[in-house]
Amino acid sequence: MADEQPGLPERHINIHFDPSDMAGHYANFANVSHSDYEFTVTFARVDHEVEDEEIPGVVVTRLNLSAKFMRELIDAMEDNYSKWQTREGIKNLPEFGEGPGPGS
Repeated sequence: MADEQPGLPERHINIHFDPSDMAGHYANFANVSHSDYEFTVTFARVDHEVEDEEIPGVVVTRLNLSAKFMRELIDAMEDNYSKWQTREGIKNLPEFGEGPGPGS
């Protein structure tokens, strides 16, 4: 995600986090908003099966991002989604299966 600058040594990000965060947070809803200075992405878990007028939900996390980082995140997500789509498409090809079934 970072711009490469010729002549400078390659840098690596070394990120550590609490093991209790390894599972991450499940979200099935996101809201994106912005101001002149930043984007805000709010992730929530909502209960879509409720038939009431109001759908209950709880925010699981909120991210505030600079415009530049938001662009980099969108690019990374598009790249990963494209790779996922390609892999899923290959799985659905007849040649990908276990071969002909009994009686073929």
